[in-house]
Amino acid sequence: MATTSGNNEAKETRPRVGPVQFVREVRTEVNKVTWPTWGEWRITTLMVFIMVAIATVFFFAVDSLIAFIVQQLIAS
Repeated sequence: MATTSGNNEAKETRPRVGPVQFVREVRTEVNKVTWPTWGEWRITTLMVFIMVAIATVFFFAVDSLIAFIVQQLIAS
């Protein structure tokens, strides 16, 4: 059983702030984010749709194969 040593140095506690200060901090952090360009966004979205299509075809094929095998086993 694990025991705690009472060492709270790993925890970083900050005083609570009001909603206005919270929104300011959130806006500051959002401005630090590197957002993708429209080109990157389009390419990434296209790749997601392509991968979804490939996965759909793959799982349809596997499901059809398994269904065929089960039907053959039941028919025997």
